[in-house]
Amino acid sequence: MISDALAAALARRNIHYGWVMVGVTFLTALVNAGAVGAPGVFIVPLQQEFGWSTADISSALSIRFVLFGLMAPFAAALMNRFGLRQVTLTALVVVAIGLIASLAMTSLWQLMLLWGVVVGVGTGLTALVLGATVATRWFVARRGLVIGMMTASVATGQLVFLPILASLTERYGWRIAMAYVCALIGVAAVAVLIAMRNRPSDVGLRPYGDTSTEPVPLSAQAVPGSIAAAALGALRDAAKTRVFWVLFGTFFICGASTNGLVQVHLIPLCADFNIPQVQAAGLLAAMGVFDFIGTILSGWLADRYDNRWLLFWYYGLRGLSLLALPFTDFSFYGLSLFAVFYGLDWVATVPPTVRLTAQKFGPERANLVFGWIFAGHQLGAATAAFGAGLSRDLLASYLPAFFIAGALCVIAAAAALTISKAAKPAAA
Repeated sequence: MISDALAAALARRNIHYGWVMVGVTFLTALVNAGAVGAPGVFIVPLQQEFGWSTADISSALSIRFVLFGLMAPFAAALMNRFGLRQVTLTALVVVAIGLIASLAMTSLWQLMLLWGVVVGVGTGLTALVLGATVATRWFVARRGLVIGMMTASVATGQLVFLPILASLTERYGWRIAMAYVCALIGVAAVAVLIAMRNRPSDVGLRPYGDTSTEPVPLSAQAVPGSIAAAALGALRDAAKTRVFWVLFGTFFICGASTNGLVQVHLIPLCADFNIPQVQAAGLLAAMGVFDFIGTILSGWLADRYDNRWLLFWYYGLRGLSLLALPFTDFSFYGLSLFAVFYGLDWVATVPPTVRLTAQKFGPERANLVFGWIFAGHQLGAATAAFGAGLSRDLLASYLPAFFIAGALCVIAAAAALTISKAAKPAAA
């Protein structure tokens, strides 16, 4: 296989194949995230073409967010059972089918089926658990940095593609922009097919930074048994611990204050203040650039400092930025400052959350447990996506949703400090 030859060539140059896995996973997450973030650009065009309300479109996006999250623990179990490449390829194919079929949709139920159910399931098959699985399985050293890099790809993909999609939508319509996303998914699928492998042992390696000379145990090579039993068993065991519920609850607030609120509704919020869609999408893209920097820095910090205090500062500062946004008067200076500050903190919470999960539940179960924690993230995103749309329809304003999200972030900051400092892996 190409991956075997590449691994051997890199080994002669003292480069671990794990970094190839990081590159392929980064590309996959970047493109998949672009597909997740794209509907934020299409809200206004869909309203204009079909006459659907903000709440109607938000309902479909809420379904997607819920499935995106609820699929995560089962996706982790599928990866453990069938391997990373098979699951990732399946995910990309499902997303492409949903997006291509949506090019011909004319009814609201089709939007909910394709963008809600099909894309929700497809993107949920990878979500953040793909990056968490690669980081915990392929890396012992620099795990926090790797998580930061791959998490940055998720949020950056959701944001950086938006100006391109907004420009294509404005010039040629939303269908051309959607076709562009489908083409990118095809490129990612080819990269996965060529280079992605399941475990380091598949290319004759140990994880990066693992100096042990003992053979890889059987439990690290194969995970037989029911997919549902593995996912639900992890939930059953994790739910007995307080740290799981703290991480679940804070990640619920993380999703509500990022994907569900800012990613989906910032562009239409700016439209309420007479800011053009392309300019608003550029604001989100700027957040994506600073998010890339902030999340990688967060991964570096997570390897070196108390992750509980990192979460305290991340949630606290995010809450203050959301509470301050309505007072910027939506001027160029005010929005630019918000984009920089909020972008640096967009998903900086992920590296410390994954590390705390791995510390408590062990590397072999970390992706399963994190899958359920990520489900909380997407339930929060779904709640905010629908709630903010409802606020706009009933109150003619998005601002109450931003105030509520800011207050919740302050609560999450305090909750993070209640996690026990000495968190050792639980028995599998």
